[in-house]
Amino acid sequence: GMVAPELDFPGVDGKNIKVSSLRGKVVLIDFWAAWCKPCRAENQNVVRAYNKYKSKGFEVFSVSLDGLDDRTKARFSTEEQIQQQMDRSKDRWKQAIAADGLTWPGHVSDLKKWNSAPAQTYGVSGIPRTFMIDRDGKIAAIGLRGADAIETELLKLL
Repeated sequence: GMVAPELDFPGVDGKNIKVSSLRGKVVLIDFWAAWCKPCRAENQNVVRAYNKYKSKGFEVFSVSLDGLDDRTKARFSTEEQIQQQMDRSKDRWKQAIAADGLTWPGHVSDLKKWNSAPAQTYGVSGIPRTFMIDRDGKIAAIGLRGADAIETELLKLL
């Protein structure tokens, strides 16, 4: 029932997107990553719900934990190597969005993997992890997995 903390982070095109810009809609904040097999499997359930309910005021705000965290960066000896890995990670993120059919516009990431500021804001320590936000911007449900769980909660809120 608490108000969902603001998320204001770069989208795929580098321009920031705010979760608060979706106020008035029911929003699924979905923490995931291109490298996460359970996340990629769960994407089909999110896509199904989005396609079925987007016309009724449902939106998805995807937060990617792709990129490099401090531990991963420590494996590389030069800034150039770190930048190359960062670019590869961003490309994999974009490719996963396309491959999984994630057609909604709300895709953000600070590309810091487990050091992700959005994940820290929401206390996310494992993915996939979801937060269903009602039309007033309050958290209505946490940890929805599977098409039935998502749809059941959506029907209560739409």
